[in-house]
Amino acid sequence: MKHPFTILTAVMITAASLSACQKEEQVQEEPKIENYAIIHETEFGGVYIKSTIDDFNKLGFTYGDSVNVEFSNGFKLEDVPYYNGYYVDAGQPLLIAYPGYDYIKAAVNYGDDLWETAGLQQKNDPQLNLWLRSELDEHDTASVYLNERGKYADIQAARDIHYYDERERYTTDEEFANFRSINMGTLAENRLYRSASPCDNQHNRAPYVDQLMEQAGVNGILNLSDSHLKIRGYIEKDNFDSPYFLSLYQNDRVVPLALNMNYLSDEFAVTVAQGLVSLMEIEPPYLIHCTEGKDRTGFVCMLVEALAGADYQQIADDYMVTYDNYYGITAESEPDKYKTILEKNLDAMIRSIVADESVDITTADLSVYAKNYLIKAGMSETEITGFLDRICN
Repeated sequence: MKHPFTILTAVMITAASLSACQKEEQVQEEPKIENYAIIHETEFGGVYIKSTIDDFNKLGFTYGDSVNVEFSNGFKLEDVPYYNGYYVDAGQPLLIAYPGYDYIKAAVNYGDDLWETAGLQQKNDPQLNLWLRSELDEHDTASVYLNERGKYADIQAARDIHYYDERERYTTDEEFANFRSINMGTLAENRLYRSASPCDNQHNRAPYVDQLMEQAGVNGILNLSDSHLKIRGYIEKDNFDSPYFLSLYQNDRVVPLALNMNYLSDEFAVTVAQGLVSLMEIEPPYLIHCTEGKDRTGFVCMLVEALAGADYQQIADDYMVTYDNYYGITAESEPDKYKTILEKNLDAMIRSIVADESVDITTADLSVYAKNYLIKAGMSETEITGFLDRICN
């Protein structure tokens, strides 16, 4: 039989051990990453932080958290949301883990290039040999710290949407490729189309777009997302399977604009205007596309539709077809998300060309504002008339 003192001592030791474990849990450090290498993401204008999405989340970060992003040059983003989509208003910063991205990314939604705004530098290539790297200056790095757990969780939950890159999950090729003609206002039937990319196959859609645009007789393409260099890179890939696109490209019927995402900038407007002028030198029908056929395509199609006399409801209906195709979001299936997407995305785009908060965009003659937008961007009235002659009745 054990002595009572021995039993009491054992109980006290066990209690002390439990208390120590509880204190250790209580003082556990908040998740963070420090001094990670960064990469300039030029297409959308952001900063990749070289932590994979999975690795970053395994540290304890959760979508909807508030975080602080600090760069080694002293530039800081404080109290920004961490989302898996671009769920902030135009011009607002965020840390994003977009599905398909290699790394987490700090960016400004539809805004200026954060790399340039922050004055970041990448003077050496992390893939170079150590002996060569030692001869080069250090490049800037980034650190991310948790600011407040779940501060933006309600917005994350309300706007969280995903799509898939497998054809069998979709009913038709058109739905999968986000391919459709635009017929509204004075637009002639089957003269203008929109879609995902027919050349960039990162989402497995390019061959389907290629076949659909050949069937539609597309003769000219306004490629909003790519440069000639990027297009040639796609063509050289083993999985390139878009022969009709290749034939158009080789015959100078593809106009690549390499647009960034900042539709609020003068540069964006000027580039779009120049693209439309170049496009009208080619016989229609035309295809307008970016990578997904969603954001940049959404803006340019809205602009062209408005120019051709479409009203707000017609433009909204066409814009939201993309969200039905990709995510199954309709006014009936998910009314709250449907309304939020319209208000945060399309309405903001339309207001950017109207440039007058007192105007009711749902009833205004949007053709007036679309025309003024293009004239301000450098397109002449004669060129606007010529472009409309190409695509309208």
